[in-house]
Amino acid sequence: MKDLKEKTIRGGSARLGVQLASFLLRVVSMMVLARLLEPTDFGLVGMVTAFTGVLTLFRDFGLSAATVQRATVTEEQKATLFWINVLVGAILTVFTVALAPAVAAFYHEPRLYWITTAVAVGFFFNGAGVQHSALLQRNMRFTALALVDVVSLIVSTALAIGSAMAGYGYWALVVMAVMLPLTGTIGFWLATRWVPGLPHRRAGIRSMVRFGGTITLNGLLVYVASNSEKVLLGRFWGAEAIGIYGRAYQLIRMPIDTLNGTVGEVAFSALSRLQDDPGRLKRYFLKGYSLVLALTVPITIACALFADEMIIVLLGRKWITAAPIFRFLAPTILVFAIANPLGWLLNSLGMVGRGLKIALVFTPLIITSYLCGLPFGPRGVAFAYSAAMILWVVPVIAWAVHGTVISFRDVLLVISRPLASILVAAGLAFTVRLFCAQRLSPLPLLLLESTVLFLAYLWMLLFVAGEKAFYLDLLRGLKRRSSAEEKSLVSA
Repeated sequence: MKDLKEKTIRGGSARLGVQLASFLLRVVSMMVLARLLEPTDFGLVGMVTAFTGVLTLFRDFGLSAATVQRATVTEEQKATLFWINVLVGAILTVFTVALAPAVAAFYHEPRLYWITTAVAVGFFFNGAGVQHSALLQRNMRFTALALVDVVSLIVSTALAIGSAMAGYGYWALVVMAVMLPLTGTIGFWLATRWVPGLPHRRAGIRSMVRFGGTITLNGLLVYVASNSEKVLLGRFWGAEAIGIYGRAYQLIRMPIDTLNGTVGEVAFSALSRLQDDPGRLKRYFLKGYSLVLALTVPITIACALFADEMIIVLLGRKWITAAPIFRFLAPTILVFAIANPLGWLLNSLGMVGRGLKIALVFTPLIITSYLCGLPFGPRGVAFAYSAAMILWVVPVIAWAVHGTVISFRDVLLVISRPLASILVAAGLAFTVRLFCAQRLSPLPLLLLESTVLFLAYLWMLLFVAGEKAFYLDLLRGLKRRSSAEEKSLVSA
């Protein structure tokens, strides 16, 4: 608590830096694999992960979040939670293997049987590393977390690309799906150096299990809402349709997942430590919220304006049919950036029941939008999904912050600054695109228009919207932390 601000800034910056490297690595791997594999290969694996992905939500039963959120956690509780996670991972592995024939029968695709069976092993690997990852997060060792993520991603990506180059087709993606949790778990064990003891029957984990169970049910509902369209598209439009939609969706989700995995972990840990200090909690939350939105707004506009160039550069011309889908999905980046931090706030305050109620309303709304767009194929589904998300965002803000130290006005004020800044920047970038689209090839055009967009947005945000002082404060926090570390090294 004494130096929580500096720990938060330092940990967040380290996590963000390494996650940026991870993001770039994911983009490069997607570019390479998209050129080595066919849309059908991605579609086959996408059909399986649409089913198995929901089981991933049960891999820790929310117990990692409970470990981070609790003010104190005993050694007996940590050990007991670890063995529960291992048991859950083993059960999920067996269940997924048993589910394989049903998945193959549902899609009328026999190749899915062995894909599902192979992917099932990843659940056991995940279960063995959940508590070790949670301990790193609880102790705010975000640099170690990020490094493990990057190393495991490098190893799994290299193996996937090697398998694709060797001609193994969709099995390259299966290798990546299995090796990622295996290498991650090994890294978490090495980073924590914690060896769990035996489980204890009276470790006092009942409240933690209840907390984790509510978070898991919430996550399950959100997952069903966010992935049902892939099941529907695969079932009624085939592997190629889901392959094309899935690549566009994955590109859109990358910024969201990167920010949520970076800022979300840091914010949840810090806010959990401040749940009994409303004043500081409010300041920390609004600053983190402002940072997430400032990073997300230009990405949203870039994806909407430059969809054609992005798809050609990142995936290749054979994927150009994914560009309209990519453009239609772009608004969801901003909606998730607005909504996800509200979840961090509610979870850190222990208000998981409200989050569950929000999910119970959200899920049927989004599934209904999929059904409305399904007759029109992947484009119709993408358009209907974004429309529903935009309609949902304002009510969910009001519902989430009601009765907390954060007001609806606070949220709107934070959102207004980056949105006002991006309007001018988007106008300039679009003007550049109109004049240069016929003169430049996709890569130079994308670099030019993106540079104009981000530089104009940065100038507007810092000097017109008045956010310069906020970012200077972040830099001073980094500088103070770096100076303290240098003095510690010198004295040692």
